[in-house]
Amino acid sequence: MTGWTEEQQEFRRVVRRFVEAEVAPRRTELELGDLPPYGVLRSYYAAFGLGDAALDRFRRASARRADGPGTGAADRSPRSSAAEVLIPMIELSRWCPGLVTALGVSVGLAAGTILRSGSAEQRERWAPPLLTLEKVGAWAITEPDSGSDAFGSMRTVARPDGDGFVLNGSKTFITNGPYADTLVVICKLDDGRPPKDREVLTFVLDRGMPGLAQSGPLRKLGLHSSPTGEVSFADVWVGADRLLRSSSGGDAKAQDGVRANFATERAGVAAMALGVIERCLELAVDYARDRVQFGRRIGDFQLVQLKLADMEVARLNVENLVLGYIAMADAGRRPSLAEASAMKLYSARAAVDVASAAVQVFGGNGYMAENHVEQLYRDARVFQIYGGTDEIQVTHIARDLLR
Repeated sequence: MTGWTEEQQEFRRVVRRFVEAEVAPRRTELELGDLPPYGVLRSYYAAFGLGDAALDRFRRASARRADGPGTGAADRSPRSSAAEVLIPMIELSRWCPGLVTALGVSVGLAAGTILRSGSAEQRERWAPPLLTLEKVGAWAITEPDSGSDAFGSMRTVARPDGDGFVLNGSKTFITNGPYADTLVVICKLDDGRPPKDREVLTFVLDRGMPGLAQSGPLRKLGLHSSPTGEVSFADVWVGADRLLRSSSGGDAKAQDGVRANFATERAGVAAMALGVIERCLELAVDYARDRVQFGRRIGDFQLVQLKLADMEVARLNVENLVLGYIAMADAGRRPSLAEASAMKLYSARAAVDVASAAVQVFGGNGYMAENHVEQLYRDARVFQIYGGTDEIQVTHIARDLLR
């Protein structure tokens, strides 16, 4: 069995101290939607110098590209070690998983797409303020009628118009949508072909462009600390300079970029699930020690012990998945889509099961909003939906096995 290194454990302790000092006291404000998450996330970036570090990596990567041909995808984007990325996801998710979603979409998906698919000019124009959290980013692919069939049911289109394009359509369930300054929008080329046969294009839009509308935050079951909204396009004219160059490489290349984002996102869900599982287990164990019924603490009853034991097994399994991913990344290998799907499928189910068991251990108290397990139970549920539903993960895994 692998484990955390001493350096990684110390990093976890440092991040946990920050989260318990700066995030935990604001949990209620974040949960009620009274406090958008971006100020807290900027404080986190400032405390650990993450914005300056990201900008420095970006500048050094740009200088290497200017000195000669790149060495591939690894040379195109500023990167941290996998542990440096995943450990904060775990620790933030112990209190507010929505913070991870808001941060991951802005930096990982929006900025990551621009870094991977943009030209030098596009990277310089949009990436730095996203990497430093000066600006908030959104990644808009999901539509009201699409869901899991993101490409086949896509109706948002870009019609060629002079030296640019005109965008029409709408996107929904967009993380950071209400507050985004920079929006990476995936749509179809309006060339007269049936929608399912049209080429996929990716554009970068800025808040306030004529015809671009961003809704207020939508009400949802969980992840209240991650604002979600709708984005619509009514004859939004965009110049060709806003078209990411991967789109010019053909439909398959554009879709490959989107699928790479899906693989990264799905691996990250395992880290978020681990944070939720750890916190739920911690709370349930403490409650089982302290809660007395029938003259005994409830932790002495075997049915409660069974729940706690199952929760610990889930924690160990998900932790090993995360550690395995870190080892894989350190070896320079990315998981396949099927591998990432397997990580997400198991971790999402485990997080929901553990959070549900924690609520059950708490009994009626677990159903009350003032207890943290109630929030974590609602937050965990989306792990089985976003980034691809459980059913989609099963399809990807099975296809890989059967090919």
